[in-house]
Amino acid sequence: MAGARVRYTSPDEDSARWDGFSFRSGDIVLSTRSKSGTTWLQMICALLVFQRPELPGSLGDLSPWLDHLVEPRDAVVRRLEAQRHRRFIKTHTPLDGIPVEDEVTYLVAARHPLDMAVSLYHQGDNIDRQRLQELTGASPSATSAARPPVDVWLAAWMERDTTAQEQMDSLPGVLHHLSDAWARRARPNVLLVHYDDLVDDLGGEMRRIADRLDVAVPEERWPGLVEAARFTSMRARADSLTPNTLGILKDPQAFFRAGRSGTGREVLTAEQLRRYHERAAALAPADLLTWLHRA
Repeated sequence: MAGARVRYTSPDEDSARWDGFSFRSGDIVLSTRSKSGTTWLQMICALLVFQRPELPGSLGDLSPWLDHLVEPRDAVVRRLEAQRHRRFIKTHTPLDGIPVEDEVTYLVAARHPLDMAVSLYHQGDNIDRQRLQELTGASPSATSAARPPVDVWLAAWMERDTTAQEQMDSLPGVLHHLSDAWARRARPNVLLVHYDDLVDDLGGEMRRIADRLDVAVPEERWPGLVEAARFTSMRARADSLTPNTLGILKDPQAFFRAGRSGTGREVLTAEQLRRYHERAAALAPADLLTWLHRA
């Protein structure tokens, strides 16, 4: 018997919004940490579901983020209930914080935590905090001093003493999210996708995901679908693909900043990298880390 679900919250998220949600057989849930390939997985699912490069709407409308507090839950649920296509729902909540049903497939994206953190650092400059506060009703945050350079910030990020429930995007939060999914990876409805595999073999990974979702794609359609999922193609369509339907991002194109691996390791010293691996080894199983740190 499954244990009680964990509740995860942040200033703009609440996993309790999954309470009472009615799944349909065949639903897909994309469970990822921030800046780990969420939008990439959403786009791949959209291309597999609709089987054409041009989508029938914005990606945020086609694949709503149920936990996000910027929009009333009832409005998000109504939009999902009105959908007649196979649904693919976004969440940044670990699997132990959402309902896990046999008839639903769960895709979990993984990225080297240092690369994810560097992308998160740069995304922080692209978020309109005032607009976010207006939408969530959160109290205005105190004005803070300018952030330190990325190398200083990253070294402090990996040392932060916190928990996944307190800070989902911390190193403990990222590794808890992935460790939980890793422990479920033998289940037929849970699939882990590594960001670097999408970079190295996008077509092969899209076919692997299609197989797990039991989606048959005519062979002649594959080249167009793979091309539409490439980083450069998605960046060119940033206005319709970024999670910005309510104007949270200052610059949608900046959301697709670089898309490459290795940026985290490039800004740390050898001693700091040694310390990172020491921290990671205390937070996650060795076989997961071998898979995660492949580069």
